[in-house]
Amino acid sequence: MVVFIVRRLLYMILTLFIISIVSFVMIQAPPGDALTAEIQRLRSIGNNVSQDQIDALKTRYGLDDPVMVKYGKWIGGFMKGDFGQSFTYRQPVGDLIWGRLGLSVMLAGGALIIAWLIAIPIGVYSATHRYSLPDYLITLFQFIGVAVPEFLLALVVLVFAARFLGSDVGGLFSAQYQDAPWSGAKFVDFLKHVWIPLVVISASSTAWLTRVMRANLLDVLNQQYVQTARAKGVLERRVIWKHATRNAVHPLIMALGTTLPVLISGEAIVSIVLNLPTTGPLYLQALLNQDMYLAATLLMFLSMLLILGNLLADIALAWVDPRARSAE
Repeated sequence: MVVFIVRRLLYMILTLFIISIVSFVMIQAPPGDALTAEIQRLRSIGNNVSQDQIDALKTRYGLDDPVMVKYGKWIGGFMKGDFGQSFTYRQPVGDLIWGRLGLSVMLAGGALIIAWLIAIPIGVYSATHRYSLPDYLITLFQFIGVAVPEFLLALVVLVFAARFLGSDVGGLFSAQYQDAPWSGAKFVDFLKHVWIPLVVISASSTAWLTRVMRANLLDVLNQQYVQTARAKGVLERRVIWKHATRNAVHPLIMALGTTLPVLISGEAIVSIVLNLPTTGPLYLQALLNQDMYLAATLLMFLSMLLILGNLLADIALAWVDPRARSAE
């Protein structure tokens, strides 16, 4: 198992190195830069920026350096924990992303836990009550959950919470707790707000995972070893939960690596609609403003989450099914 994990970690390092080069070059590919956009904005409001000032700023931020020189400066600082300076916000990138990244991971992780806690039991129930009225209703909600766009669901839940529940929607805190230090009252206020993005982000994944769980379990229930366990008189509940479900959950574990980035991308869309202080809106603005250090750093962290999700999925699958280790 140790050799398996070490091998996966080495793959992670190589993959991240390739991602860092490709992502940085792609961000630099469009014409223009953040400084050009800022100069145009200043001139549009009547501020006169001389060419000498422009040249001094380009020299200061190294905007005229070759792409690989810029990459070398950025990746060298990245490995030391210095992610560079944001041109748009005029702040260190680290100060901008740490709090937002924590909220993004919390929302994505919470949505993932909710999706699994709901999908597995409902998928098992749907498979063991095939073609019943509850199964048809579950299937209907599965298709709705997969088909409805997250931004539309966010708007629907937003209106429902505001009109029928009287909730203070938008953001993760009420106005009086926005800049207040953490306390019991602020945590309660946080819980009153966070359920809306969690429901919206987890809805699509829950519907999809439920469908996958149902289909996998139906296949497993027809396996010979399940029929043998039943013939030996093993309780049906034990057959379902101990023998069948444990093997049916393998594809869900393998999907963990792709589910996490899907949730994070869904979090970005929902955050824009619900005005949440997470990485999604910040990353969008960094790309629009061509803020290369901020955009590249956020992309690297999101890529690290994707690879980490795949690593956790591989380790979990190897733990549940030792054959995955021997397959290496």
